Amino acid sequence: MALKNYYELLDLAPTATVDEIKRSFRYQIARYHPDKVQHLGNEFQDMAAERAAELTEAYRILSDEGRRAEYDRALSTAGGDAQAATVASAAPSAAYRPPGAGAGAAPPPPPAAEPQAAKGAQFSQERATRDEFVRKALVGRLRQAAENMGGYDEAQVRTFDLAWLPKSKMFARSKEPRLVARFVARVDGEAIADAWTQAAKWAGSEEVCVLLIGSTLAPAGELARAIADQRRKSRGTKATLIPVDARNWDAHLPHDAPASAKTLLARVRTGA
Repeated sequence: MALKNYYELLDLAPTATVDEIKRSFRYQIARYHPDKVQHLGNEFQDMAAERAAELTEAYRILSDEGRRAEYDRALSTAGGDAQAATVASAAPSAAYRPPGAGAGAAPPPPPAAEPQAAKGAQFSQERATRDEFVRKALVGRLRQAAENMGGYDEAQVRTFDLAWLPKSKMFARSKEPRLVARFVARVDGEAIADAWTQAAKWAGSEEVCVLLIGSTLAPAGELARAIADQRRKSRGTKATLIPVDARNWDAHLPHDAPASAKTLLARVRTGA
């Protein structure tokens, strides 16, 4: 069984403390809990279960002083390469000799390790591919909820993952706002400023509501300040921005959030 780099898996430095390991594991494992992915289809549920098992094994090894020391030695022997050696917990101890090997027999040389930079790039690519799969699953979930909600037609806006225009009503102008959604790695002040600006450009004088969805969110105070700052800078613009946690669809709903956005998010959370 190939050795995985558990530090990279948990987004940790090799010098991480036990508390840091625990916090990172709790954060990572929450993203793949069955309750969080039950609505995303069998393919993603299988991927999430596999990732949860890897995270659990990483925590089991790194949170135990003895297992971690043995794992670090194996990783060091392999030159830090994440795929070139045997998992430390399954590797023979120093006192163990394979059948037929004498006490003085030299152990077989480790396989040639690929450059660490190449392995780091491979790991980053695997994570990017997984994140893109998650994004597509979330887009599909949101699109289905919008279709079930009705009252909107999907539109194409280059700078957003999804966009909807309110359907025209007979003899009356629709009072519902335009809706747009963007998925980002982290919802913070920078992401809010860019999404707000792009949405306002697209909507013009029309009211628009932005769903800014990310797998991590900045602290609530930072989000509130960033939104208030955009309101001050764009007085007269009819825009609302709602930060949404992609892990559970919890939203920071402002007091003036449009009813259509509230309904859409409620449908996504319940799968209706």
